[in-house]
Amino acid sequence: MLEFEGSCNLDGLPNHRRRAREVQERELGDSENHGRPCGNSRKNKFFGGENIGILDIALGWIAHWTEAIEDVAGVKLFEAHAFPYLHAWTQNFKEVPAIKENLPARDKMLVLFKRGREKLLASQ
Repeated sequence: MLEFEGSCNLDGLPNHRRRAREVQERELGDSENHGRPCGNSRKNKFFGGENIGILDIALGWIAHWTEAIEDVAGVKLFEAHAFPYLHAWTQNFKEVPAIKENLPARDKMLVLFKRGREKLLASQ
């Protein structure tokens, strides 16, 4: 669990953000060694095999939302070279017709996330 010292007011937010980025970089660096497939996932398109399953549905938001958040934040969380199997899964998941037809519009998500980021930055 990540813990940050300091008060709850917004005066220390820039320092917390800097420290959070340092922790993020350290943790993501450590996690690159964990990008290997689990079990036989190298052979499968989805977590449960060749067909989409409940785990894919439960984690599916990662496939679409994270990319938009990465663009707005300017931080890459799941780079293809570091997490090849997770990257392949996100691409496979987003290509399932029932999923693809129901994904929120990326441009609208970017506008929403940018507004949220601007409000957060303006409140500092």
